[in-house]
Amino acid sequence: MSTVTMPSSTGPSVTVLTGFLGAGKTTLVNHILSTDHGRRIAVIVNEMGEIGIDGDLIVSSDEEVIEMANGCVCCTLSVRNDLTATIRKLLARPEPPDYVVIETSGVADPVPVTQALFVDELSDRIAVDGIVTMVDAKHVDAHLDAFGPDRRDSRVVDQILCADRIVLNKTDLVGPDALRRTEARIGEFNSTAPVIRSSYSRVDPDEILGIEAFGGSPASADGGFFEDTYVPSSDPGIEAISIEVDGELDEAMLRGWLENLTGARSADIYRMKGILAVAGHPRQTILQGVHRLFEIYPGGRWSGSRSSRLVFIGRDLDHRMLRSGLEGCRA
Repeated sequence: MSTVTMPSSTGPSVTVLTGFLGAGKTTLVNHILSTDHGRRIAVIVNEMGEIGIDGDLIVSSDEEVIEMANGCVCCTLSVRNDLTATIRKLLARPEPPDYVVIETSGVADPVPVTQALFVDELSDRIAVDGIVTMVDAKHVDAHLDAFGPDRRDSRVVDQILCADRIVLNKTDLVGPDALRRTEARIGEFNSTAPVIRSSYSRVDPDEILGIEAFGGSPASADGGFFEDTYVPSSDPGIEAISIEVDGELDEAMLRGWLENLTGARSADIYRMKGILAVAGHPRQTILQGVHRLFEIYPGGRWSGSRSSRLVFIGRDLDHRMLRSGLEGCRA
């Protein structure tokens, strides 16, 4: 079953932090754990030994959890690498966190991690907030140069494609012209994720936490998000396709079409996001998807005419076929 129902969770928001080796994820984690930001943030890491924290900031620690003076905690995954068990342990604490940040390994695909957060035992206790990808401004061009149709050196591209926010780190090592070119290249792969520049992983938590990429309106994405066009990437097979259709959609037909589409092309569709006008629903209907998994849930109030706007990011997508499929769901 591909679809899930978006819960009205009152639990913590969960952010998946990804990025290739050396991008600066661990430095960002250390920044979160040691900064006085007034939040209860829990960080889940694969290997806590890499987190270099000033001992004076540690209130207490055991084998799996380090508690910080600023209200944050840092915990390692259990021996069985059970992510859901680790999250349940955090939720059972006397003061559960407001946010959970999951730091993936540098060579990990963030999609399976994100999908694991929608399991039944967690779906009504947490709210998936978004995927934040850190990019090394000094070295990312070499990875993008090496990427091609044979999927060689694809992990960096995969991490960029699925991002809701991109932190372009180590900008102090790159000149302004080269930095602008790098940002343009990143935009060719993912034109919908805002890019945040940083040095030494110094990022304001407000820029990466509470972004509601999975629970809020995707209309908040920067510029050109819903233009009826596509943005080609350096790899001609990868693109972002944006479609807008007037009129209301039939919910059953929409779900059926999305089920068939993701079942047939799940490996090629990295992300789907949109605001839909569904017959019988007075409010906006939000669609969010990662590969085969997608969710449809109520959104905000309409301002202006009701129409359906949908963005696909993926490989070898057929613009006309996608438009025809969405139009075929009209009520």
